[in-house]
Amino acid sequence: MTPGGTARVLRADQQPDWPDPDHLHRVAATLRSRRALVAQEEVDALRRRLAEAAAGRALLLQGGPCAEIFGAPARHETEQTMAMLGRMASTLSEGAELPVVAVGRVAGQYAKPRSRTTEQRHGTVLPAYRGDAVNGTGFSARERAADPDRLLRAYDESAAALRRLRSMAQWCYSSHEALLLDYENSLVRTDPDTRRTYASSGHMLWIGERTRHPDCAHVELAARVNNPFGVKVGPSATPDDLLDLITRINPERTPGKLTLITRLGADRIEDVLPALVDKVRLAEVPVLWVCDPMHGNTNVTETGTKTRSVADIVAEIRAFVGIHRQLGTHPGGLHLEMTAHAVTECLGGTEPVRAEDLGKNYTSACDPRLNAGQAADVASLAAEAWAHGWTRR
Repeated sequence: MTPGGTARVLRADQQPDWPDPDHLHRVAATLRSRRALVAQEEVDALRRRLAEAAAGRALLLQGGPCAEIFGAPARHETEQTMAMLGRMASTLSEGAELPVVAVGRVAGQYAKPRSRTTEQRHGTVLPAYRGDAVNGTGFSARERAADPDRLLRAYDESAAALRRLRSMAQWCYSSHEALLLDYENSLVRTDPDTRRTYASSGHMLWIGERTRHPDCAHVELAARVNNPFGVKVGPSATPDDLLDLITRINPERTPGKLTLITRLGADRIEDVLPALVDKVRLAEVPVLWVCDPMHGNTNVTETGTKTRSVADIVAEIRAFVGIHRQLGTHPGGLHLEMTAHAVTECLGGTEPVRAEDLGKNYTSACDPRLNAGQAADVASLAAEAWAHGWTRR
């Protein structure tokens, strides 16, 4: 409430332009009647494990596709990717001599923020693709129209993916960006006995760089629920920004509640990260620092293809570890966009993808992902960084 007693209006950035509000309200009511996708006990268990990581006694490895797509083939790919994530966790654990908490960007990563609201091709302008939970990838007015029924499909797809993941020998937790507020708020549940509130759409959620403004409804959601929540931190963030977010999201300073996921770029991390870490360190607040070396290292080729370089990704990881070691803080883990398939979306690797190879198997619905070989390379080189430290430039 404001000092005058009126409700504070919160920003709701990056929301689709739903064409029929009544249709959306009916879908939201249906979602409110459905069962929770994840159990509160699972969420609490993950928060305790992340508290161990924040205290320097574990690492977080979070990974999966940039944007999941609907359908059984994609769910099968998710199983393969999660199995690979488990192998990467073992590699990282061996090098760092610490247990690794594996969390997938899966079973809910069906929505994406966009820097532009429209896309133009050959003189035709249509709404941008915002993930399968909103619209389709096909470039037609029908495909690109925001459809609330896709929120119900997102729930069903998430439920199916979670059922299959729970049957795997090595169980991993699920996570996604809490972007679509009508979906997320409809799946918030309060335990009648404990009165504790949870986002039931996934175990761990995060807020993106575009939705971390203190007056955003996304921040209010993060503060309201007991799930572990991440915040993506880009180069524009200031130390005071982070302290403000920490105060709003985790005022009780609950260990394991808040993860700061830095996405700064190999060319900027040395200039930006030390001041952010030092300010939070001096405030003595329990946060988990994680490196997202993907989003700050995206480039566009001359032909308009988005890509990333394995060399840049590894350089940012090494700098991340070195900065934290120098400041006496814990480099708490990695957040990667990856797949188990042999895609050709990122450049480099032991079996290198070259610029001329990008068109051979570029299947991402949005941003470029590490393929299986590249992801294994990154895990191995990251393990070396944690094992031996890294000298800053």
